[in-house]
Amino acid sequence: MSLPHAILTALLEKPSSGLELTRRFDKSIGYFWSATHQQIYRELGRLEADGLIRALPAEQPARGQKKSYEVLPAGRAELARWTAASQEPKPLRDVLLLRLRAAAVVGTGGLGPELARHLELHERQLATYREIEERDFPPGKDSSADRLRHLVLRAGIDLETFWTQWLQHALSEFARLPPDDSLAEHN
Repeated sequence: MSLPHAILTALLEKPSSGLELTRRFDKSIGYFWSATHQQIYRELGRLEADGLIRALPAEQPARGQKKSYEVLPAGRAELARWTAASQEPKPLRDVLLLRLRAAAVVGTGGLGPELARHLELHERQLATYREIEERDFPPGKDSSADRLRHLVLRAGIDLETFWTQWLQHALSEFARLPPDDSLAEHN
């Protein structure tokens, strides 16, 4: 149910077309809530049908012109309701952790390079987040909206920091494991 709320948030920040929303998802919201172009367009249709958004009138009538959307009062009320609602934390589901658990019973073949690859990916994402933080949140930029946006970015930075530290530790432990055949003998 969160995609419509992500779209409402983005449209309240700036009325946009579906294509513009897709680009904005790729550059910001997509770091913590991803959606495909098709999902965004499908959801725009639902939000419009539900009376939460409307297409802005075109400046000039033209066939095939992209529609821009804005949030209606009902959409703002729905977003406010959803923001204030209670929600349980989502349980962790991570395939890499499951693969490590499986390696304890079937052996570690090929998993070392995969851990190293994940470490590299998380290090790159962490560097990206830190660049965004430096660019978009200089000292003194502390309006309420900026502070909340920065808080979301800090969550990404903290998660990537956790994963890079954990993966470094995992690789260190991995290097000390016995060969696969002796690992299987201990089970």
